[in-house]
Amino acid sequence: MTGVDLSFFTRDTAPDGAETLLPTDLARSLWGEDHLHGVAVSGALARAAERAVAELGRDDLRPARYTVDLFRAATTAACVLTTEVVREGPRLCLVDATFSQDGRPVARAGALFLKAAGSTGGEVWAPEEADPVPPPADVAPPTDEPHVPFVASDAGWSQDFREHQNAGRKQTWSTGPRIVAGEELTPFQAVASLADGASLVTNWGSRGVEHINTDITLALAREPDGVSIGLQAVDRREHDGIAVGTAAVFDRSGRLGTVITTALANAKRVVNFGEVEHAEDGTRRRTSTPGA
Repeated sequence: MTGVDLSFFTRDTAPDGAETLLPTDLARSLWGEDHLHGVAVSGALARAAERAVAELGRDDLRPARYTVDLFRAATTAACVLTTEVVREGPRLCLVDATFSQDGRPVARAGALFLKAAGSTGGEVWAPEEADPVPPPADVAPPTDEPHVPFVASDAGWSQDFREHQNAGRKQTWSTGPRIVAGEELTPFQAVASLADGASLVTNWGSRGVEHINTDITLALAREPDGVSIGLQAVDRREHDGIAVGTAAVFDRSGRLGTVITTALANAKRVVNFGEVEHAEDGTRRRTSTPGA
């Protein structure tokens, strides 16, 4: 994808300054050709929240918690983002953002930005498990350019999703596209958009992804050191078709946070990655199921 300005949206600005985002083909979901995937929706909401904090001049704050509710299917229609600063104080800022289409809300987010105060001296328990690590540099060279995600499971790291249609523990390593064409992708936008992939790493099994997530909750101890983000499945619990998944978030410097998603069984419309081939230009192509 090097040298190609891939993005999820283009921007249309009215004479009065009102902004509308227009989805690109890259934002289309595998759940339906007329639907947008959560990576694009979450990225647009994160961009809106981040801009609201920047407009306050609060460069002393950094994102610490980001929660998205995906309560309607986002379509390929034009999108309007609105924000409200719920609370601004010396050490925090809470922003609500709404993603609307055709005059009605489709998704919403709450973003909490905090002011770092330095570490304390006390000792606190922490898990001893080693942090997840990205694929080796000879497999996935460091880059800020978007690329087809790398996936690891019972099979090793590769960009062929068909190799990972199994019940093994999943990891992904991604450098996502810009949220809006012509704008630099920020580390927060990158991690907030790619956090939707926690549903993928926790719900992808031997038959594909049979659950669709209804939300994303991202908690960050620090900002990413770039725009390349890894996710590793940590835990999953399911009962009566409701699944809760937890994923570790990491970059090349180590683990930086956690994502939790809630998902509903969606067996009538499964995303079968055994039939999907990803191209370097960001497009996807359905193929026949291996062995069919």
